[in-house]
Amino acid sequence: MRIKIEYEYVISFRKLLFGLIFPISIISTSSGTTLNTIPASATELYGKEDSLLKDKEGNKYSIKIFSGNTIWMTSNLKLNIPGSYCYDNEQMHCNQYGRLYTWEAAQQGCAQLGVGWRLPSKIDWQLLISNFIDNPADTLANRKTAYKELILGGKSKFNALLGGGRNSEDTFKRVDEHGFYWTAGSIDKTQAWYYNFGKGSLALYLQNEGEKSMAISVRCVKYQDR
Repeated sequence: MRIKIEYEYVISFRKLLFGLIFPISIISTSSGTTLNTIPASATELYGKEDSLLKDKEGNKYSIKIFSGNTIWMTSNLKLNIPGSYCYDNEQMHCNQYGRLYTWEAAQQGCAQLGVGWRLPSKIDWQLLISNFIDNPADTLANRKTAYKELILGGKSKFNALLGGGRNSEDTFKRVDEHGFYWTAGSIDKTQAWYYNFGKGSLALYLQNEGEKSMAISVRCVKYQDR
């Protein structure tokens, strides 16, 4: 179903997670945005499972609206594009965990889902996590709570997966041990921020040593009208 929506999304907040405490305002405006696969009822949902997003290859992704009116994919990207891989080059792993993407490929893959879809920023992730913790302090307790809520089977139904990753030497590691997810946050020409769901510690970590040439899991987001 195709619908036309005009919207202005404004959200202001003062405290973010992991030591980021400052006033900030995010504004995104659009006129006549075309949304594919999102039913008219989507604008009335808040924090509930919404619908399915379908990519050009026919892969289907569950989506959900979280606070901040941001629509998140709640399954991993599977679009087969240059710079993406199956763990151990085995299709069965793509079927279970989605594909693994370099940082550049991750941005391209999200953009190919349609107008407005993009790789989530650090702030998108921090807003998502803030739904499930009582304060923005960077504590082990908060990291564990975020992991518990966002991992597959958690109450949030975000369903993060422990899909491991691939380094630039074509070595695959950490499947069923870690779930690594890109953010759009670039540090320099070679590194970017990413989130790490660690099974051993049962905690979620924001990390800053992500080589852009490595390939890890991807979720995509877009803003929805109020």
